[in-house]
Amino acid sequence: MPKVQTSLRLEEETFTEAKKILKSLGLNFSEAVNIFTSMVVQERGLPFDVIASTYPELTYEEAQRKVQRSIAKIEKGEGIPSDDFFAKLLTQ
Repeated sequence: MPKVQTSLRLEEETFTEAKKILKSLGLNFSEAVNIFTSMVVQERGLPFDVIASTYPELTYEEAQRKVQRSIAKIEKGEGIPSDDFFAKLLTQ
């Protein structure tokens, strides 16, 4: 089948990181795009679910307040160690 040449506009940092990850998988960027395109054709749509986040959007100020509250709790010795938190999360 004949090939066509296309061009994409991507954020440079994202492109560079993607190329590193793909290289570790034994792929180059062009091969990954070809796989993605083939999957779009096979699935007759995107090969993954596209959903809106269930997390509420926070303003920068709201996020900062949450972080400050979390830091205050840590300093008071409240909460649980992260290892315990993730172990519990993974068993659910």
